[in-house]
Amino acid sequence: MGAAGVGREGWGWVGSIGRVIDLRLLREDPDLVRNSQVLRGDDPSLVDQVLDADARRRAALTQFETLRAEQKAHGKKVAAAQGNEKHALLAHGKSLAEQVKGLQQEAEEAERHAADLTRRIGNVVEDGVPGGGEDDYVVVEHVGTPRDFAAEYGDGFAVRDHLALGEGLAAIDTERGAKVSGARFYYLTGLGARLELALLNAAVDRALAAGFTPVITPTLVKPEVMAGTGFLGAHADEIYHLPADDLYLVGTSEVALAGYHSGEILDLSGGPKRYAGWSACYRREAGSYGKDTRGIIRVHQFHKVEAFSYTTVEDAADEHRRILGWEKEMLDLVELPYRVIDTAAGDLGSSAARKFDCEAWLPSQQRWLELTSTSNCTTFQARRLGVRERTADGTVRPVATLNGTLATTRWIVAILENHQQEDGSVRVPEALRPYLGGLEVLEPVR
Repeated sequence: MGAAGVGREGWGWVGSIGRVIDLRLLREDPDLVRNSQVLRGDDPSLVDQVLDADARRRAALTQFETLRAEQKAHGKKVAAAQGNEKHALLAHGKSLAEQVKGLQQEAEEAERHAADLTRRIGNVVEDGVPGGGEDDYVVVEHVGTPRDFAAEYGDGFAVRDHLALGEGLAAIDTERGAKVSGARFYYLTGLGARLELALLNAAVDRALAAGFTPVITPTLVKPEVMAGTGFLGAHADEIYHLPADDLYLVGTSEVALAGYHSGEILDLSGGPKRYAGWSACYRREAGSYGKDTRGIIRVHQFHKVEAFSYTTVEDAADEHRRILGWEKEMLDLVELPYRVIDTAAGDLGSSAARKFDCEAWLPSQQRWLELTSTSNCTTFQARRLGVRERTADGTVRPVATLNGTLATTRWIVAILENHQQEDGSVRVPEALRPYLGGLEVLEPVR
């Protein structure tokens, strides 16, 4: 890197650190970041290691700039000198050049080390996020009441699970899915395919009503986009990689939507930029051996409509609540009993500062099943991807990004089970009927 690439606040050595985390916050309030790491169950000493590497980089950079100035002044002396004096000055100039090169390498190495360390630091969690792990969530609210099937159909009624119902409707075929593609693959056929399309189209309509722009997104992305969203960290083994092309299959259209404005300066003076991405999604489900092996709860491929917002830092928390509200509207539309949970810090992805999940009741297993989640990623993704806004005073700064599920294939599980009837038929929620040609009941194939 030449001298032109060096800068304290530009896209030089400090740039790649700045795009990973808010380095100024790390310097000015390291305890905040340390406490966030503790809440997540991560290593707080990473903060001090980054600060140490950054201090070494800045010290080397200061010395570099001093010597570069001396080197330039020395060059003028060499040009004016003659004879032995010139030979001596040239020798000293060579020594200066070696020192400058060494300091440049030292600063670059310190910067690379700091960047590697900062990639291991998750987003700073919001105030009020519960500490702990997967089981330490806080229930925010319950909506609706699970059906009492025994009261409706008698004590002898056996609740069918979604696969039994789906097979009876000729809507789900996991046997042929496994034959063609392997475990955790499936076919949606007939009413199953129509039901998924009904759900996703209803989600797009709700998104349009809320001011979102529908987008059919790419499902293959470059490594820098996948890394920029924070998905190549602790859970990288969940992602399918195509090494021949060095591309990744997305597990959510959030990835492609986060990259949509990468390297751009946005105008947010008129409010958030909102997109609703419809895409196929792919997940390896690594580490889930033996979990939810029956049916289509945990699969390798599915479809989803994802809400994604770019907004100002000041508006991010309010936008998060708005996305949660739109998710709840969708769940109300399909008439499911559900609860909302505030996810504990140790169960957040690295990019999320806070996450709310909506979980529907699953009658066959007598448990709650996650159907939606919405995350406030604050400036974490935008820093990595270079998405900024120009404020009213002309300042350029990172934006905040947020995401949330509006509908996905897994919803079919909850819809079939919660709306099943005694004869194996399934009542269609009223709001979905227009998307199914007016069908009121999904009838079993006799």
